[in-house]
Formats: sequence, C-alpha cells, structure tokens
Amino acid sequence: MALALSSRLEALLFASGEPLAKTRLATLLNVSQESIEDALHALSITLQDRGLALVQTGRDVELRTAAAAAEDIKHLRESELSRDLGKASLETLALVMYRGSATRGEIDWVRGVNSSAAVRSLLLRGLIERIEDPADKRRARYQATIDALAHLGIQAKEELPRYAELSAALAAHEAKADESEL
Repeated sequence: MALALSSRLEALLFASGEPLAKTRLATLLNVSQESIEDALHALSITLQDRGLALVQTGRDVELRTAAAAAEDIKHLRESELSRDLGKASLETLALVMYRGSATRGEIDWVRGVNSSAAVRSLLLRGLIERIEDPADKRRARYQATIDALAHLGIQAKEELPRYAELSAALAAHEAKADESEL
C-alpha cells in the first residue's frame, strides 16, 4: 500500500530531525513544489490536537513537538539532565572533541549506531553546540563547548588523554577511507 504524500513528508521530517528546505523535499519525493505545499497543509491539519506540529518558514519546514506539550517536554528534559552522561554520550563527546567537530552522519558512522539521542543529550546539557558546516551550509556540525571542557576538568582539548596521538590516528584513518572511496 502506497503512503499518501503527507505521510511520506511526515516520515522524512521525523527521520531528519532538523529543518528541511521545501525544494529539497520536492526533489526527494519527486513531486512539484505545489504538491509539497498541499501535502504540508494536509499534514498540518492531521497534526492538530496532537503532540507534534509543523513549524514552517517560507523556505524550510520542521516537525516539532506541539507548544501545548511544553510542560511535559520540560519535565522530560529535567529528568534527562539529572542523570549522569551515559556511555553513548561520552563516546559521542569524545569523538567530537578529538575530531574538533563532526556531523551527525560522521558520528553515526564512527560509532556504528544512530547517535541522535546522545547528540540531543549533549546539546541539552550545553556540552556541544551546532555550527554551520563550511563545506555544506545545509548540514550542521557539532563542536564541544567551554562547558564540556569544564565538565571534564580540563582547560583545552589538547589536555585529553593521548590527544595528539589519537587525533592523528583518526585523521589518518579518515584520509585512508576517503582514498578508498575514489
């Protein structure tokens, strides 16, 4: 059974976890811009009185939690922040710090699993921040914050254990992987 265009849009927006350009959605789904606008309107109606909402600018659209759920989301975030960093979050933070910055795709590739929850937890705690990727302005990179250094009790990332050695090994591994793709 084929999904309606509005359902396909919902799936893409949910899976991306970040704003997508309407033109990109039209390209991904191989439909016209007008069809995207109609499907977004239908999806917006479907989401009324639900826990999710569409947030749109003239160019971008994102699936977000509904404003009416703000208090419940606040309780969830407070409970997340009261726990210690888990193994996944520590691995993600280490990767970002040793690389200098990383995209979510790069983090997922190195860890071999979806890192959305770990990235989200680190963002909520202020240990990493989103920055624009200079190589592709449509993509976000994550870098460690000063709070991350303070959390680890260091003043600079170079104070991390075996920083020079591990950073060089990671760079060499990535260069080798890039060569093998050619």
